[in-house]
Amino acid sequence: MHSLKIDEVLKMVKSTGQGITVSEAKKRLKENGRNEIEKPKKQSFLKCFLKQFLNIMVGILLISAIVSIVLAVIQKEYSDLFDGCVILFIVFMNALIGVFQEYKAQACIDELKKYNIINVTTIRNGVRTRVESEELVVGDIVEMKSGEIVSADIRLISTNNFSCDESSLTGESVASLKEAGVVLKETCPLAERCNMAYSGSLITGGNALGVVVATGKQTEIGKIASLITKAKKETTPLQKSINKIGKIITWTVVAVSLAVMLAELLSGSSVEDSLMISVALAVAAIPESLPAVITIIMALGVQQLAKRRCVIKHLHAVETLGSCQIICSDKTGTITQNKMKVTSIIEGDKLVDKITDDSLLDCVKNCTNVKMENGVLIGEPTEKAIIETVVHSSVKSKRKVYENPFSSQRKMMSVVVEDNSNFVLFAKGAPENLIKKCKFIKINGEIYDFNDYFKEKIKKINENMADSALRVVAFCEKKLGNDVINFKNESEQDMVFLGLMGMIDNPKPEVEKSIQACFNAGLTPVMITGDHKRTAFAIAKKVGIATNISQVITGEELDKLSDKEFKSTCLNYRVYARVSPEHKVRIVTTLKQKNKIVAMTGDGVNDAPSLKVADIGVGMGVSGTDVVKSVSDMLVTDDNFSSIVIAVEQGRKVYNNIQKALQFLISTNCVEVFGMLISLLAFPGHTFLLPAQMLFVNLVTDSLPALALGMEPVEQEIMKSPPRNPKAGLFSGKIGAGIIYQSIVQTFIVIAVFVVGVFCYESEIASTMVFFTIIFM
Repeated sequence: MHSLKIDEVLKMVKSTGQGITVSEAKKRLKENGRNEIEKPKKQSFLKCFLKQFLNIMVGILLISAIVSIVLAVIQKEYSDLFDGCVILFIVFMNALIGVFQEYKAQACIDELKKYNIINVTTIRNGVRTRVESEELVVGDIVEMKSGEIVSADIRLISTNNFSCDESSLTGESVASLKEAGVVLKETCPLAERCNMAYSGSLITGGNALGVVVATGKQTEIGKIASLITKAKKETTPLQKSINKIGKIITWTVVAVSLAVMLAELLSGSSVEDSLMISVALAVAAIPESLPAVITIIMALGVQQLAKRRCVIKHLHAVETLGSCQIICSDKTGTITQNKMKVTSIIEGDKLVDKITDDSLLDCVKNCTNVKMENGVLIGEPTEKAIIETVVHSSVKSKRKVYENPFSSQRKMMSVVVEDNSNFVLFAKGAPENLIKKCKFIKINGEIYDFNDYFKEKIKKINENMADSALRVVAFCEKKLGNDVINFKNESEQDMVFLGLMGMIDNPKPEVEKSIQACFNAGLTPVMITGDHKRTAFAIAKKVGIATNISQVITGEELDKLSDKEFKSTCLNYRVYARVSPEHKVRIVTTLKQKNKIVAMTGDGVNDAPSLKVADIGVGMGVSGTDVVKSVSDMLVTDDNFSSIVIAVEQGRKVYNNIQKALQFLISTNCVEVFGMLISLLAFPGHTFLLPAQMLFVNLVTDSLPALALGMEPVEQEIMKSPPRNPKAGLFSGKIGAGIIYQSIVQTFIVIAVFVVGVFCYESEIASTMVFFTIIFM
């Protein structure tokens, strides 16, 4: 497609510049299938069921069951078959629970996929409409803009500073600038096809219009994906820790069981009796329900977080949340309401109630990308606030011939419009940037030199507005005459300064309380914004993040610090103002070098690199771009800072409850093991516990209370203690000491009961007394 003219491409895909009809789209969707890459087949029930037996602890139990059954048959003690059959029953029940949990988890994931739905603007029946990316068909005309993910292979029709990151497909680390209309050689490498946008690419700048030429498995990335048969599942740190504990327990049990068996043989016991004792010991020692209990606790934690407007995409985020130490948060929409309202207008150098200057009216009207749909303004909050000031004005928008979009590096945007056969450049952006680019100023309809007097006056006005927590935007213009052929090569210099607008985005009511909760919990909230230093500090002070202007640093000031200097001072800063995406990555990286666990929030395409670098990337579910949603570990579905604090609280709760369940399970199993060993040594010939009794204790009276511990609500003091050390294991804190203490005390009680039973009654009654004592404990 890249080697054909656009007219030929449209003819080939049977489409026009106005797209296809809705009915034709439905027909093509039915014929060619949905626009999705072939997904791996779900595991069958049988395969999923058999997978549950790969656990080493389950393997030991199976061997124990088989030994029990074989010995019962050899000895013709068929009543003893009960023990082996009970073990098998328990193992199979655990396997069924495991399968159920996997299917339940998959159902939960399928339900949460709605937060990752990518919507695309396409033209059907000549009308712009939003459809799910999976409903795109060949021939659809698609509009694309910065921050989105390309949803199909698309031949570009028109572009405006359009660039894509195709690194996932081509390996090129630098974003590719795209140009429509260029006809290339048929053998041109994929990385050089500048008139194509490929599925899965990240749009890093500008906007474009194109026609879909391939969907689903016919796309370039779809062809690659079809070669992949399976992907290795990531093992989380918690899973590794649990597996390690399981292996330690299992091999310890094997060693002790073999030692006991050998001791029994040397003392004159038969092989059959020695084996049965070893089997009983193995059954007593292994906490069969441990994996299932922890899986259920984790699943409950994820479900609780989903109810609290936090969607966990990667399981390790739940673990990491519990040890999070710093939350780096964007200001707009996360800390503030993302509802801008203009409260101050400066025309030239004078404060006015409404705009009267025609040039400023034209600039405001034309220098935005806000659209009116069904009487509602659709667009970015700052631009909506700006356009609301002139929405009732009779000034008409002029024909736009060129746009240089806003970027975080330039901190401005500009457009060229046609005005009576002449062309005018309008620009808006950060005052400190545009002041440098202006040579003149317009006051009361007259043009003056923008000398030092006027510059200082405007800077002072800007600072005063920023001190009042206002976001300030500057406006300027430049007459280009009747020739704009070489505009792209011109620098935006020597412009006429027209005025300023100050608007406010108030903090969300609940944020101040959440910020205080952070400090109480040993968490440090850090605000990162593109706003002016004074504006950023005013908001930060209002919500309690910062108390002194010395805690604020700008991107420009940050650039002057060496890595060593910044590392030594980074913990002193609570607010970063006027920063670029590169600054965000540097901030997160440096904080991690200080051994801090960092959560980073973001919503725009430029936030993606810092989200990847952070220990926890938190994407915004409402305002977040497709790119952010794809790289984040967690999505906050209401874009609220308070929800992040709630997520940290839930993460701590999940980890604490896992520790409680672990302490309970291991200490109760230690009672059985120690009791069994002591009884074998001190009272040979007497049965401490039957294998069936041990299994009942392990499955029923262990599992259910452990699950109850896992479902405990958040403790009141949990957010008044510092974050846990991420390097500390599951036995950190008082858990290890608690296991030892509880094991000793309970073992002493059980042995005392056993001794009473043996001397006062008989072996079977003593065993029953021990059984009930363990259950009561």
